[in-house]
Order: sequence, then structure tokens, then C-alpha cells
Amino acid sequence: MTRYVGTSGWQYRDWRGVLYPAGCPVRLWLEEYAAHFTTVEINNAFYRLPSRETFEAWRDRVPADFVVAVKASRYLTHIKRLKDPGEPVTRLMDHAEGLGPSLGPVLLQLPPTLKADPDLLDTCLGCFPSGTRVAVEPRHESWWTPEVRGVLESRGAALCWADVRARPVTPLWRTTDWGYVRFHEGRAKEWPGYGRRSLETWAGRLTETWTEAEDVYAYFNNDPNAAAVRDASSFTRLLAR
Repeated sequence: MTRYVGTSGWQYRDWRGVLYPAGCPVRLWLEEYAAHFTTVEINNAFYRLPSRETFEAWRDRVPADFVVAVKASRYLTHIKRLKDPGEPVTRLMDHAEGLGPSLGPVLLQLPPTLKADPDLLDTCLGCFPSGTRVAVEPRHESWWTPEVRGVLESRGAALCWADVRARPVTPLWRTTDWGYVRFHEGRAKEWPGYGRRSLETWAGRLTETWTEAEDVYAYFNNDPNAAAVRDASSFTRLLAR
């Protein structure tokens, strides 16, 4: 299992002194981040899709084997709510493909109020270029059906395994030959971090589900108090063992 572990975004000022040395200018934070982690999830693309030139600039600043996952724009997931996906998907991929070989999976995080619509999801997934890795994070319980699982499997899309308060809030379905996990909030004494036992449990789940030859992407979205930095570092060490 090739393990890509990182955080959701890297531009957090309270990470100064934890991940970023006090004298490191903000313009070099990505380079400093990439010296510690193998991947990052571009979370702010959800709010405003960066230009292709911005993606190209990021590509040129990271090592050749660094992987960048991209969270799809809220225009597609929250405003259009997956309807008429052709143009938004084309625009998203035209920009994100500026990353070149550094482009990893695309994340579709669905609104918590969007109820299951397998046909809508199938149409949306069908708009992505062949070979694109797409992870889907539904947040309404109506999505947990065999029909939805079948759509993900037929399209080769991953169900994003999501954790909130140190427990899975999604089924642990393996729907393709790679995995995607997001850690939103732990229950450790220092909020919103994860305790060692929680991370060990998750490391076990991943190694039991995917083989050494398969890829798994794990992102810590619990950025306050630099919890994501510490937890991603700890999780990387656990998976290495």
C-alpha cells in the first residue's frame, strides 16, 4: 500500500512555530510543507477554484513524486447539487490538470442536505476524464444503499471514509482499488486532535483493506491548534510500521 498522508490545506498561520520555522516566509510554506509530507488536499478550491496558472505554479514548487488532491468547487456540489455537471467538471479539470503528474484524486464532498440520487451521481462521475480518481464524501444517511455502492464500483470511484469524533461516519465500503480517508475531528484532550489508539485503529483498517500495491490517501482536516500537522506525522509513522 502506497500511503499518502497529509493535511487539508497548508496555509494556516497558527502552524508557524510547529511546522513552519519562525523565520520562514509565507511564500515558502508550500516548499516547507512538502519537505515533511507526501501529499496535500487543496481544500480552498471548494470556495474559489484557482486558475490553471496557479495549479501550474504549485506543480513547479513541489517534488516530482508529491501528490495534490483537489476538493471540487462548491459550485458543482453545493450550488448545482450535481445537476448539469458537464461544464463545472470540465472547468474544474481544465484548471486542476495544470498540476500535471502531481494531480491526485478529486474529492466531491456533498452537502449534508443532499439526499441520495444514484442516477445524478452516476451522470456526474461519467463527466470526469477517463483515469481520473474521484472520491465521493456523501453526508446524508440516505446514500448508504447497495445501489449507491454499485454506482461507485462501476465508475471506479472511492467512497471517502470520513471520521468525526474518532469514529467512522460513513460505511467502510471498499469500492475501488484505492482508498481515500478524511479525519475531521478527534477526541484527544487537546482539541481537535486524535489519540494514539484512534490512529492505531485507523492504521489497522487501512492495512487490512488495501494491499501493499494499492494507493491510499489520508488527509487530516482538523487544522486548529496545528492538530492536523501532529496527527498526520503520527499517522505516517504508524503506517510505516
